[in-house]
Formats: sequence, C-alpha cells, structure tokens
Amino acid sequence: MSDRSLKLAINNHDLAEAFFEDTRLLGIMAPVKDYQFCWQLNSMLGMDFRINNDIEIRLNKKKRDYYFSVFEFKEPTGSLAHYVYKNQFDGEYLLPEFKHLDFLWLMKDDWVSDPDLQQFIQQVKSLNGVQLVAELTNERIKNKEHLVF
Repeated sequence: MSDRSLKLAINNHDLAEAFFEDTRLLGIMAPVKDYQFCWQLNSMLGMDFRINNDIEIRLNKKKRDYYFSVFEFKEPTGSLAHYVYKNQFDGEYLLPEFKHLDFLWLMKDDWVSDPDLQQFIQQVKSLNGVQLVAELTNERIKNKEHLVF
C-alpha cells in the first residue's frame, strides 16, 4: 500500500466517548436569558461562570450556521470544570432530542459523586425561573458530539 492511498478519518464517536469519560450532565428548563441564568448561578451559588467564545459551539444545519454559547467555570480548588451550554439558537437545538431543555450543565475533569450531584440539582432548582433539573445519562443523548469543543 502506498502512502498516497492511506486516508485518515476522525472517529467522532470515539472522540465523544473520550470527551464524556467521567462527566455528569444536567438538563435544565429555565426560560431566561443565558447571561441571567449564569448571573444567578454566580451570585446564589458562589460560582464564577463566564462566557467563553473560544469554545462556542457552531453547528451547520440547513446550509446555515448556528451558534450555541458556552459559559465556563473552573473550581479554584481541584480540577472540576463546569460548562453551561445554551441548548437553543434561532429555532435550532444543540441537542434536538431535548427540545424542552433551555440549558445543559456539563461537569467534567473530576469525579462528581451522587450526593454532590443531588446537591447541585437542589441548588439549581431553588433559582428563580428554574422549572426542571434532571440528570441526562449518556445512553439518552443521541447527539453527544454536538457538545464536544
């Protein structure tokens, strides 16, 4: 086989699986602006979410680009990173299988125990405008690769 006939392909499935190793994902229904939601997280929960335009998600659908904002907060003690994605942009969804959700909260790069996750869920449920908070398991997410930055 010559070097010219060798083709490399990116395996998006394997990439997504590696990205989601040791992560927890929450789906949140809260019909508020993304910056208002993150402001509440910051002021009520003592976090410091900030928009990160470098990891904004761009999807091309129907010959058009759609941009989904991502807010980031890295805990100062430890390696746990938090990412809040806006699930909807101009009528399109980052995860179309979860159209009822406004935000996705990904916790990665460190283990989050079940009791800690339940505490996050209860804290987020207490915020103004939040109607639902639920954990999304990997098996339920059909378009995981849309969350990879």
